[in-house]
Amino acid sequence: MTWLDSELKSDTSSSEMSQAPCTKPPDRLSTDCLRSQDSLDRLSVDDFWQEVQNIQQSGSDSEQEGSVGDAKQPEEGEQEKEWLQDAGLSTLISEDSEDVDNVGLLSTLTRTQAAAVQRRLDTYTCSVRKKNKQPVRDVRDIFRADNPKKALMETKDSGRDSQTRSPLDSCGREFFITDVAYSDQAAILQKQTKLQSRNSRRRKDDGTLPKLISAQCRLGVTRIGDLSAQDMKKVRQLALIDMTALCDILEVELKRHKLGKRKLHESCLFGVPLATLVENDQKIKPTTTVPLILQAMFSFLEKKGLDSEGILRVPGSQSRIKNLQQKLETNFYPGLFSWEEVNPNDVAALLKKFIRELPAPLLTPEHLHTFNTVQDIQDLQQRLHVLNLLVLLLPEPNRSTLKALLEYLEKVVSRENKNRMSLWNVSTIMAPNLFMHKGVPPSKPAEGDEKEQAERAADVMRLLIQYQDLLWTIPNFLMVQVRKLNENSSRRYQFYDRRIKNLLRKMQSEKTEKNPPEPYRTVKIQAAHLLSDSMEVRLDTESRAGDALAQFHMNLRSMGNSVVKRNGSTAYPDYAIYEVGGNIGEHCLDPNTHLLDLYNNNPSGEWIIKLRPASDRLL
Repeated sequence: MTWLDSELKSDTSSSEMSQAPCTKPPDRLSTDCLRSQDSLDRLSVDDFWQEVQNIQQSGSDSEQEGSVGDAKQPEEGEQEKEWLQDAGLSTLISEDSEDVDNVGLLSTLTRTQAAAVQRRLDTYTCSVRKKNKQPVRDVRDIFRADNPKKALMETKDSGRDSQTRSPLDSCGREFFITDVAYSDQAAILQKQTKLQSRNSRRRKDDGTLPKLISAQCRLGVTRIGDLSAQDMKKVRQLALIDMTALCDILEVELKRHKLGKRKLHESCLFGVPLATLVENDQKIKPTTTVPLILQAMFSFLEKKGLDSEGILRVPGSQSRIKNLQQKLETNFYPGLFSWEEVNPNDVAALLKKFIRELPAPLLTPEHLHTFNTVQDIQDLQQRLHVLNLLVLLLPEPNRSTLKALLEYLEKVVSRENKNRMSLWNVSTIMAPNLFMHKGVPPSKPAEGDEKEQAERAADVMRLLIQYQDLLWTIPNFLMVQVRKLNENSSRRYQFYDRRIKNLLRKMQSEKTEKNPPEPYRTVKIQAAHLLSDSMEVRLDTESRAGDALAQFHMNLRSMGNSVVKRNGSTAYPDYAIYEVGGNIGEHCLDPNTHLLDLYNNNPSGEWIIKLRPASDRLL
């Protein structure tokens, strides 16, 4: 029994619980979260515990149908081994590997990131020696002074102190800086200021969240889905390293859980692993990344449930919900199910039940604990840094499903004047469904801290909803590291002979001095068989990808091709410019990308205009 079970079931029997209100912790307000909240927001914390009670009552049947194994933490040393594997550095603990296999990735790391890798290697080495196994190589052999990483780190770390503060724009919005590694920002701020002097940057007393915008980058914003699968794999490896380094600095403990064996439900919709469900749905709709049943529920709730008062909070009828679930299991895929007479509150309750009954948490057993510990970070931007990296680490089905859920919740909040569900209300209702899972029991809070923990868990949920667009972008520093990693992979032979490497570096430096970047250039953009010939574009310092797309649309209009008329207006399919090759696999460009800067960053790449994938257009 978890601490939530004992908290809710103390002083009341299971039969009484169905009738009695939820037993809550002492009514003590958190001075950090609710000092100036109005009465409705205070009551919404009670909704958190009411939702926990509803979860336990509705989950009694499913507990009888299937057993859940307890989550297990890896043994000593195993967690570090798994971490190194996920970070793409497993060869560091393999005796027959060579340094050249790792130098490409290591050379892209900052000093703070490299220190996090070294700590994991130290821990793994100690655990192996304790088990009397053959010792691995000394970590000093990997991070030696002449490693090509050192010179690169010194250049990256220099001159950053003035870039880590978050200035405000003319509208009072705070900039979200992504050019500097999040772990480096934390390290510098730790040296510059004390925690008490930065409390003003935490959530305001009135509960409002500041407006954050990404700092302008001439290479544009890269969103999740803009990169190829190969480059996204590298993004995840680098994100794991930076998140670990960041959490080390913030003294946030990282725990990776493994789910025990669980008897799966014999169904085709509920209780099915998310990846399996998406894979099966892709046989019906190849471009889908979100389960079709969830898409159907979101569509119904957006049409008939957004204005329903108390949507998500009103539990619905348990008998109707059970009957609805059985009908969906039988009739959804054959296309025989009708949504005409369905109650929106029942669908909202079934939506939450679907998330809870996933065999593994939507936030994954590996990262659920870290999502929960985000609430322990006091600085708002650092909380968002960790959340941003965690989103990048989620598997694609989990990440896409989470985004679809957050987009729906954002729409619910936008109709607050009709449904009376504020951002805080929605967050307190959804937090137990997302952050608690039967297979991963929550850590027990200290005596008297239960109410504060509920408030802070809801606060993390609130950040996910409020800043979802920001969190679903790839930080600029990770893009720089991915490009560097790709360059190192294509020039790996340089590291076999230091003399060759130094000679090529000197030649490149001399070439740069003799040929400074040109103020303008004419390039050719391929149009993927849409035009008879490639399109020539003259670039200057202000030329952007959106300008090139506008020129492409003009060429289409002159040819009378691929133009769709709608109510007398002219519309075009969702074309985009892709950067392909060179130091990137494939990269869909942001319309605000300055093309001349991009060319100077990747002169070997090609640019192609083509349609976005259908899944991206839906999202």
